[in-house]
Amino acid sequence: MKRVQFEMEFLFKASPAILYNFLTTPSCLVRWFCDEVDIDDDVYTFYWEGYAEKAILVEHVEEERLRFKWDDADNEDEYFEYRLSKSGVTNETILELTDYADEDDVDDQKHLWQSQIAELKKETGG
Repeated sequence: MKRVQFEMEFLFKASPAILYNFLTTPSCLVRWFCDEVDIDDDVYTFYWEGYAEKAILVEHVEEERLRFKWDDADNEDEYFEYRLSKSGVTNETILELTDYADEDDVDDQKHLWQSQIAELKKETGG
């Protein structure tokens, strides 16, 4: 099955600093992304219903960008990334997400991200 990249964009009332905190700290990640997380240097181990997946933080610019690679990814070029910026017009924070999925699973993966990001919005106050 062919893997394809997709991107999504979300607007937040919360500042980039607050969002960055919710994307990088265990106490915040468990509030919207996973059941549990262990962070050892640049290795994040996420747990969902007893299942563990490791992601390596390969790039980060504080309050601007985080790029992870799944430890067990088949394709070395695949990653998932969060990019944060401020809208000069509305003063909202823009969260841009890049991820990969099997060609026939892109819609399901997008729905999953929409659900996760909806939880993140609740936790950050919009």
